[in-house]
Amino acid sequence: FWYSAGMIDNKPTTVDAYIQSCAENVRTMLNEVRSIILQALPDASESLKWGQPAYSYETIMVSFAAHKNHMNFYTTPSTIRALESDLARYKIGKGSIQFPYNIQLPKTLIKKVIEYRLKEYKEQGIKWM
Repeated sequence: FWYSAGMIDNKPTTVDAYIQSCAENVRTMLNEVRSIILQALPDASESLKWGQPAYSYETIMVSFAAHKNHMNFYTTPSTIRALESDLARYKIGKGSIQFPYNIQLPKTLIKKVIEYRLKEYKEQGIKWM
């Protein structure tokens, strides 16, 4: 399973607890994406929103969540549309990108998504969905 025993009974209240509640292989990917986010958004506040890690300024910039076979990385629909060709090999939703656990995390792509999200926020004031 992607989660550790007891996760359902003991809902995490911090990002550290959220990541720690996941299986080892999942934790590795979540810690990597967390590190990328914190480097790209050094002044963002880190918290749990809807039970998952989220990174915010005045609005949520990005978030992520562990699932059984993949991690979902969430951003705005406008960011997904703008980078659609870069995201072609991944399953995407209106505001999400799936990164399967059995592939290497595309760090450069994630940085590009965060940079675009930051740019649209600073230049156009685009808020979370």
